[in-house]
Amino acid sequence: MGRTRPGDARGKVLKAASTLFYRDGIHVVGVDTVAAEAGVTKAALYGNFGSKSRLVVAYLRERDRAWQEQVDEITAAHAAPRERVLAVFDAYEEWLSRDGYRGCAFLNATSEFPDPADPVREVVRHHKTALHGYLRAQLARAGVERAERLADELMLVLEGAAVQSVVAQDAGPFRTAKRLATSMLDD
Repeated sequence: MGRTRPGDARGKVLKAASTLFYRDGIHVVGVDTVAAEAGVTKAALYGNFGSKSRLVVAYLRERDRAWQEQVDEITAAHAAPRERVLAVFDAYEEWLSRDGYRGCAFLNATSEFPDPADPVREVVRHHKTALHGYLRAQLARAGVERAERLADELMLVLEGAAVQSVVAQDAGPFRTAKRLATSMLDD
């Protein structure tokens, strides 16, 4: 195995962990497998992350960053807050379709880490709270009086569509969810 520059190992490990954790599940994948897939030594993995737990947190934080980038890119094409809310459904559809309908990585991680005090759960809460906050802010900008409640309801519709898309192995639930969201916004 060729020598990996110190700055390269972190990125390689995160990329490998992202693929493996999402595809196979976090607990199933060991650090030996991640290191081998990344083409680095276990020492390089531990030197960059310290533990598998910290690697999992870094994986989810990176996924959150990439998701936020995707949402920003898709919603930026829409000036009106209402259209930005609906564009989140498009972002979900594109994101989960691309990832092979394995579901939401954050919800998947939650099922593997049942302790609410686990740092993994904190990253998941941050991710979901940020999305809820985005929806609530857009709804408030649109002049919706019940922005908090509607954001709660839209989150349920989004998360339900994410689950159903995995079951169906198809993006259809997101199109249905977007139609439902449109009706909710029109009320």
